[in-house]
Amino acid sequence: MTRRSFVLRTLPGALLVPLVSPSGALTVAAPTGGKARGKARPLELFNGKDLSGWIWVPGRGDSKIADVWSVVDGNLHCKGTPAGYIRTTKDFTSYILRLQVRHLAPGNGGVLLRLVGPDKVWPKSIEAQGQAGALGDIWNIDQFPMEVDQSRTKGRHTAREMPDVKEKPIGEWNDYEIRLDGGDLTLTVNGTVQNRAKNCEIVPGKIALQSEGSEYEFRRLVLVALPDRGTKPR
Repeated sequence: MTRRSFVLRTLPGALLVPLVSPSGALTVAAPTGGKARGKARPLELFNGKDLSGWIWVPGRGDSKIADVWSVVDGNLHCKGTPAGYIRTTKDFTSYILRLQVRHLAPGNGGVLLRLVGPDKVWPKSIEAQGQAGALGDIWNIDQFPMEVDQSRTKGRHTAREMPDVKEKPIGEWNDYEIRLDGGDLTLTVNGTVQNRAKNCEIVPGKIALQSEGSEYEFRRLVLVALPDRGTKPR
């Protein structure tokens, strides 16, 4: 298997401007145009230098973030063990998140969305699958309210729509776009829409990256806010 709101939204040729303070901490830019989505500025979740803005939650024991996660050649590197996740310190509700991910060996991982409740392995959230060979699958963790295509669902797992469209080989970067707009979720892998869900619970929550047995890397994690639609207070 395994916010305020912010998004990744860019136009062709647009320059992504990281919002990072001089101290290296992430800053959050609120949309300036009310309902005008195009005026939301991008937020870089990973600055390519350190793990500012992320908190490590181990599955068990007292491991530290540096035991699992590091910055290697400007990439966010995960050893895969021990199990756990890093999560943002901030909440986000509706957004487009674009990132690149590559596995250095076959294995598991994932991106957790609208993570709420106490930290644990694994927390209530929607998982955009990060397993090698299964990018675009959806996992429902801890009974997160949402609706998926039942014809492709077994238990908590919803398989992707286009299984014959293969992702990049081990060691190569995949483009992953996660659009969570109000109750609607769309997962796009290398330009192909691979999964959708609707009526997802609209609640501010963290974004998390799993350590789940696989050595893999992330880069270019950029998010831009979409206007919230029906956010429930917490």
